[in-house]
Amino acid sequence: MISPYLADFRYCPRCGSPRFIDNNTLSRRCEECGLAYYINPKAAVVAVITNSRGDILVCRRAKEPARGTLDLPGGFCDPEESAEEAVAREVMEETSLTVTSCRYLFSLPNVYTYTGMAIPTMDLFFECEVASLSSLSAHDDASEVRFIPRDEIVPADFGLTSIRRGITRLLAHKE
Repeated sequence: MISPYLADFRYCPRCGSPRFIDNNTLSRRCEECGLAYYINPKAAVVAVITNSRGDILVCRRAKEPARGTLDLPGGFCDPEESAEEAVAREVMEETSLTVTSCRYLFSLPNVYTYTGMAIPTMDLFFECEVASLSSLSAHDDASEVRFIPRDEIVPADFGLTSIRRGITRLLAHKE
């Protein structure tokens, strides 16, 4: 059975041929130009930033998917960019904070539905240190940014599945 992530791909993305057939469970192959197109997760990054009290920085999503729900700063990695560079860029774009160091924590698979299309992602969680909290303000995909004490965080308030799972994991392991 072909991956449901390939269902919307009916034409070859290289030559446009409709002879784009199932190759195996994770790919389609073009009978015209020979392209084998695999569906692989898109890399995404998530920042875990705490203040001196151990409160966690959260954002409110300004856009779909899950508009209005809580989130952690982060987003997709750009081409030619490391995960560490991506997390620093995303933190700057959404919060105006400058990441000075980051440490990989864990990863979680996710499905990010955007404009009606399900995109498999691999979300890489990083613990981030920032230069200063004085410039903290919401921008880009965030309509609000604020710190929440760990004991007041409700994982169900986070709109994206991997972030909910990640918050649950963080709360269970860092009391």
